[in-house]
Amino acid sequence: MTSRNTAQVLGISIDRDCLDAITARTVAALQDMDKATVFACANPHSLVAAQQDAVFHSALTQADIVVADGVGITALAKVARVVLGPRITGIDYFLTVTRALQQRGYGRVFFFGSSQHVLDLIAARFKHEYPELELVGVLSPPFGPWSVAQNDDMLARINAARPDVLWVGMTAPKQEKWVQENREKLKVAVIASIGAVFDFYAGTYPRAPQWLCSLGLEWLFRLIKEPRRMWRRNFISTPKFVALVLLRHTFAHRA
Repeated sequence: MTSRNTAQVLGISIDRDCLDAITARTVAALQDMDKATVFACANPHSLVAAQQDAVFHSALTQADIVVADGVGITALAKVARVVLGPRITGIDYFLTVTRALQQRGYGRVFFFGSSQHVLDLIAARFKHEYPELELVGVLSPPFGPWSVAQNDDMLARINAARPDVLWVGMTAPKQEKWVQENREKLKVAVIASIGAVFDFYAGTYPRAPQWLCSLGLEWLFRLIKEPRRMWRRNFISTPKFVALVLLRHTFAHRA
């Protein structure tokens, strides 16, 4: 990987590069199977959670690419005079990288996470849309905590498939922690934690209309669709994020 152009937000390095540049870095990383390049997304909820979870914080700081996937980050960064790059969502990264691999004419891909139903839908769509790529495996992990033996078995199955790119779709911070814990054991060039993208791509969870996304209101759509899951992010984590950024990046600089 080339040196990163980043900005610090609450102790986490957020990449400033545009989507095309990050995609180019990702594709270039496919040449190095000796060391995995790890991708992660950062949003207000995950950055707040990382302040209280040392393992999660380490996972984000050790990732090779971390993008600002949240309008709250990019908007508040301007207030705090932190120079960030454009907002990059997990689904945009997934689609752009996959299209780049399709144009390249080769790529071995594995999906790890979610339910078997979602993975079956992903597999059917992926094979239809990206015939030049090899879908070498899908794997739905057990529900709840895993034993060491179960984890070792899943690692062995992923490595046996020899993917170039491993897409990981679990909830944060579980997915990022799992990647950090196992990145040295995985024989994969790129490992990307993309969470809800699995449901978006499978069609089991609709993404907000483009006009809402353009207005930065995708969070409102998700809150309406999943109030029990999203209320804590929007009404607890977001105010905490605002307070932390103002204290650490704005008021501290003025003191």
